[in-house]
Amino acid sequence: MSSNPVAETVASLMPRAKEELTELVAFRSVADFDQFPKSESEGAARWVADALTAEGFQDVALLDTPDGTQSVYGYLPGPAGAKTVLLYAHYDVQPPLDEAAWTTPPFELTERDGRWYGRGAADCKGGLIMHLLALRALKANGGIPVGVKVIAEGSEEMGTGGLERYAEAHPELLAADTIVIGDAGNFRAGLPTVTSTLRGMTLVRVRIDTLAGNLHSGQFGGAAPDALAALIRVLDSLRAEDGSTTVEGLSGGAAWEGLEYGEEQFRQDAKVLDGVELIGAGTVADRIWARPAVTVIGIDCPPVVGATPSVQASARALVSLRVPPGVDAGEATKLLQVHLEAHTPWGARVNTEQIGEGQAFRADTGSPAYQAMAAAMAVAYPGQEMQYAGQGGSIPLCNTLAALYPRAEILLIGLSEPEAQIHAVNESVSPDELERLSVTEALFLRNYAAS
Repeated sequence: MSSNPVAETVASLMPRAKEELTELVAFRSVADFDQFPKSESEGAARWVADALTAEGFQDVALLDTPDGTQSVYGYLPGPAGAKTVLLYAHYDVQPPLDEAAWTTPPFELTERDGRWYGRGAADCKGGLIMHLLALRALKANGGIPVGVKVIAEGSEEMGTGGLERYAEAHPELLAADTIVIGDAGNFRAGLPTVTSTLRGMTLVRVRIDTLAGNLHSGQFGGAAPDALAALIRVLDSLRAEDGSTTVEGLSGGAAWEGLEYGEEQFRQDAKVLDGVELIGAGTVADRIWARPAVTVIGIDCPPVVGATPSVQASARALVSLRVPPGVDAGEATKLLQVHLEAHTPWGARVNTEQIGEGQAFRADTGSPAYQAMAAAMAVAYPGQEMQYAGQGGSIPLCNTLAALYPRAEILLIGLSEPEAQIHAVNESVSPDELERLSVTEALFLRNYAAS
């Protein structure tokens, strides 16, 4: 990175950043309180609140949101007449999955091969540290030229909408001229990228019942309707032969216009096993950024260990559907539910229930804020030009903020480049990316204030 005072300050703060990220990662802040203690999330929220208070933020508050979690808010006034920028991240994380499969403990930040490993290191506790680094660098180099609001969400990964509902009930709280969502990532490490679109999502639980109770498969198998077999048929109906998503009534032919994603690069990033084909049709970018994608993310059925020779009376699954920009998530949910019910065989009883939803998002990339970000990235990533990419994941708050503040510009940056392996075992963050993006954000705030 070329030498400049902001970059030098961020570099000097990196040891402190690692210590703080270590403290924050140690909280098992999964917002599923049936699996993880609520006290862990509350501890992480207090950590964020204390950090904001230490930086001089005013009105720091733990907001009790309608889904039973807490979001953390703080406001740092800027110079008279200055613009206001809202910085977003979330402190809740995905469950660690199989903790024994991690090379090092998921809630202990561990340095290995030039990366820092731990659940939430990139998604999105590292995003909070990025915001703090950027603000500290500006304070050490002439001051922060804008008013800053910070909001740290406590249930983003669960998709339960607590912060969205809170913001709708208190529309003045998060009002800003520009919003920086620190929950995206570069297309690849070292290539500065803003995310211009997000797919929306819906989560639907489907349950199938066929019998009053399980039956002996030797005595009744062959005639008794097997609920698990029925569920398997229903789930298989959601994909065409090539693996494309096929929800009846939901269009799947959109094309992505922008940065392309080579198939071999995708295979490496996704760690696809040799000989295994990719699924779907069109370019990779079409498939992951512009088209719907269904995933069965959980099935309730007997495990192999301890299984008995029984015909199953009931079975259920949790189905995730990613929804591309231009498609209403609520309408997609209805189509998915109708599809599941229509493809249930043998007259089996079927029940579908939506348990989460978020709308897709498309940014206005021609705004002054994007010009300020492009200039900042050119300094933080010498010789590189800012790229525009989509993201297959969802950040439901984006659409809420866009609806509440239609004049606000919204930018998405962050630490979740492919090597970070967010949501998977051995999630990690690149300290180089953390450093460069912290410089980027600091310079962006300075550029934006002058625009």
